[in-house]
Amino acid sequence: MDPIKVDFSGKDKSAKKEIVIPPESAGLKTVISLILTAVTALVAYYFMLPAFNPKDTTLYLYLGVVAVSYIVFQALLSKALSKPEYTPYVKRRAIVPGIIIAILAVTAVIGYIVGSQFFRAKAYSKIIDVRTDSNFSEEIPEEDASSFSAIPRLDEDSASQIAARALGDLGEMGYVSQFTVYDRNTQINYKGTPVRVAPLQYASIIKWLFNTREGFPGYVIVDMANESAEFKTLENKIRYSPAEHFNKLLKRHLRFDYPTYLFADATFEIDDEGNPYWICARLDNTIGLFGGTDVIGAVVVKANSPDGESKYYTVEELKNDPELQWIDRVYDANLIVRQYDYYGRYRGGFWNSILGQKNVINTTSGYNYIAKDDDVWMYTGVTSVTADQSIIGFVLVNQRTKEAVYYNVTGGTEASAQSAAEGRVKDLGYTATFPLLLNIGGEPTYFLSLKDVSSGSSIVQQYALINVKQYNNNKMGANGRDLAECLSIYKSALESTGIKVDINPEDVVDVATKEDETDSQSGAQTDTNTDKPAASDGEGTASGKVTDIRTAVISGESVYYIKLDSGDAYYSVSASKSQDVIILNKGDSVTVKFSGSGKIIKADSLEIN
Repeated sequence: MDPIKVDFSGKDKSAKKEIVIPPESAGLKTVISLILTAVTALVAYYFMLPAFNPKDTTLYLYLGVVAVSYIVFQALLSKALSKPEYTPYVKRRAIVPGIIIAILAVTAVIGYIVGSQFFRAKAYSKIIDVRTDSNFSEEIPEEDASSFSAIPRLDEDSASQIAARALGDLGEMGYVSQFTVYDRNTQINYKGTPVRVAPLQYASIIKWLFNTREGFPGYVIVDMANESAEFKTLENKIRYSPAEHFNKLLKRHLRFDYPTYLFADATFEIDDEGNPYWICARLDNTIGLFGGTDVIGAVVVKANSPDGESKYYTVEELKNDPELQWIDRVYDANLIVRQYDYYGRYRGGFWNSILGQKNVINTTSGYNYIAKDDDVWMYTGVTSVTADQSIIGFVLVNQRTKEAVYYNVTGGTEASAQSAAEGRVKDLGYTATFPLLLNIGGEPTYFLSLKDVSSGSSIVQQYALINVKQYNNNKMGANGRDLAECLSIYKSALESTGIKVDINPEDVVDVATKEDETDSQSGAQTDTNTDKPAASDGEGTASGKVTDIRTAVISGESVYYIKLDSGDAYYSVSASKSQDVIILNKGDSVTVKFSGSGKIIKADSLEIN
């Protein structure tokens, strides 16, 4: 009799083989699972909006969601969760989706490794081409009286607050409290003037329901020099926007029209006639699947076109086509900074960036914009990786063409200049804006606005000029309540060291002050075209509803001009005399005590009724 053989090794495959029991109507349930998976794929595509492009990470997540959904539907329809005997059947049905998920994961990992900075450091350093044979004093135009008078004085935060005030005009159009200013505005050159343009967004989802059929009635344009804002009404309203929903959402509109394109965040711009457009940069990952992001073109969408009219332009067309020169923002500032950091970090190879760090540089924290050659140039300081408060130069990059120029200038970082400017008014507690780079007398100079943020309104109170090279020398800086005063002090400081400055501070005109004086002179006489007098004479009190609000900065003081429905005059109220004026809106009822007469009358006090 042969001995009984028992295998205790656990290698008996027949003992481990699962019995696959298909559920009742298995074929029908598979068809239903496929249909539900297709529905899931459509819904997921509508909201996830992946590009059908292997370089889009969202595509891998989307395909994974679709594959997993099929497995889930099979499990639910076969009731495998409550009947374990059907689990082997579901596992078998999950083989193909599992293979798909595995292929996606392997592809993504390989694509990431192939494009990693560890293996492709040199390629990363060449994404941006930087010219270094430059001279700051020769290539950056020296400021004169007119250019200094018109330099931007607002940062993005202050511009947003001023833009919000311009929405009072919407009340006259029947849109009281329906819209707010979009949380992102764009600095551009508009007819040679630095401005910020801000589209609108709905004040709430309920207000979207009531207004989406007509669209947004216009946009706000903020003059960065005279610190004023104006609401521009459009005959054809803006239909497509990042603030819209469903099919009018700009991102969805672009995806349906350009299913394979990778897009950066859209920027809002206007052409020389004031027509609104969305500039949507098309991206490509130039290293591996996911590395080396760069711009290869842009889709220009006519924002107020009923059908979202759009056209694609290559980078070369954007650079060379004269009809497209009004476009200022193709390359996002953050993308430029990232590319320059690759250039500064990896031009000596990957290991040098970590170990020896020879000639390794990077940008400082922050950037700003300057106007040059009718284009917007982003600039930021450049410092060595071991530096703290000092820079070794600046890099300027054209945001339309990506032309990059490095200027070898040693001195303090932008943060150091902010600290220096704030130190000059330490007793007042003002906060300095991120500096603007100027050329004054051939000297690189930081210009900063000093804001009073204690009231939450970010009112500009003073201005400061800090010499880049001698930022830590208190004598080589200046601050003043107006531009002329600030420049006069700074000019004296430069000339005391033998640096000649060919700009007369007396010729520098505060744009806001000049406009106010012009209005006062032109309005001093009685208006012969109306039966109403220009304003009441002498001292008195005026009450009524606010129909218009305008702002200006005069000698560093924020002044508000209020017009009431009870007359034609504007009443000027400084923020220091009445903080209520800061929160005033069109339609509010107020009482103004005044003295004097004319088109513009100085108010002694203002009270909100």
